[in-house]
Amino acid sequence: MPVAPPSRCTDPECHALATRGSRCDEHQPIPWRGRHDKAARYGITSGQWRALKRKVTQRDNGCCYMCGLDQDDLDVSDPDVQLHELDHIIPMFEGGSATSLDNLGLACTACHDTKSKVEALRANARRHTAR
Repeated sequence: MPVAPPSRCTDPECHALATRGSRCDEHQPIPWRGRHDKAARYGITSGQWRALKRKVTQRDNGCCYMCGLDQDDLDVSDPDVQLHELDHIIPMFEGGSATSLDNLGLACTACHDTKSKVEALRANARRHTAR
């Protein structure tokens, strides 16, 4: 069966070949774009999310549950440094609870980004195999 030749990325200034869909690896769409508010993602308000983060921060003493980095060790005067993020230990698409304290933990930015990328790959693989 004939196969179409590779096409260029749909980004106007990019000349790379499209790898997935109509875009190259550098210009793939950002997951959760347009759904930055917690109500759209998890069905809870941002105030409830802040309260949950406060409880988890107090419970975990401000430490990342994956690598153990203490939030107090971060240089908050540096604008590039971000505080730990509240993370679902078991992703919601795998049956994790959105608001259960047992399913929430603090994660440093590096650990959270790595874990989120792995989860996105698993979610995409699951979605594509379901077809």
